[in-house]
Amino acid sequence: MNNKYNAVLFDLDGTLLDTANDLGEALNYVLTKHNQPIIAREKYRPVASDGAKGLLELGFGEQLKNFSYEQLRQEFLDYYQENIAVHTCLYPGVEPLLTRLNEQNIPWGIVTNKPENLTYQLMPHFQIFEHSQAIVGGDTIKQRKPHPAPLIHACQLMNIDAKQCLYIGDAPRDIEAGNSANMYSIVALWGYILDQQSCLSWQANALAKTPEDICTFIF
Repeated sequence: MNNKYNAVLFDLDGTLLDTANDLGEALNYVLTKHNQPIIAREKYRPVASDGAKGLLELGFGEQLKNFSYEQLRQEFLDYYQENIAVHTCLYPGVEPLLTRLNEQNIPWGIVTNKPENLTYQLMPHFQIFEHSQAIVGGDTIKQRKPHPAPLIHACQLMNIDAKQCLYIGDAPRDIEAGNSANMYSIVALWGYILDQQSCLSWQANALAKTPEDICTFIF
């Protein structure tokens, strides 16, 4: 095992789990409720990592200012909570990667901007997550990504040094947070990223095309 990086933290949506279609269904529910045109799957999938805010901005566009954002957000979250794992699935290669980390006794955890209650509601649908040694949601502590504090908090929960940890995500805020926390940052190209060339400007330490590629940084 590479003795420099001996722990791994992951973003959740667009990195470990493909949650886009359930999030998109929640968006289209709210749009339909307010007599707005629904958004096609190919349009909402790239925005899925931006959560309720990004999806509502996509769906309502200029009309958003004519509604109560907090009401729309609550309607979105209520529907999503009731239908949180209808279409959601692990990305191919994620479970073998996590299984290998478990077998090698390499601690791993999850740092997401998804609200903590939704994150914990989603976890039991995927048995492999039982082995996560840290789960930090978007409201677990005061700060959220791109602030490095949630990543540092996860390291403290796992009793590891941030400099010995990889952080893997599919959005600029993930890489910014990882870099600020002095972690080795990796872009998950298998997520919702449409323009992979744009990732070159994120200043990540590395790009990974598949979950299997993560192994090359550890083993």
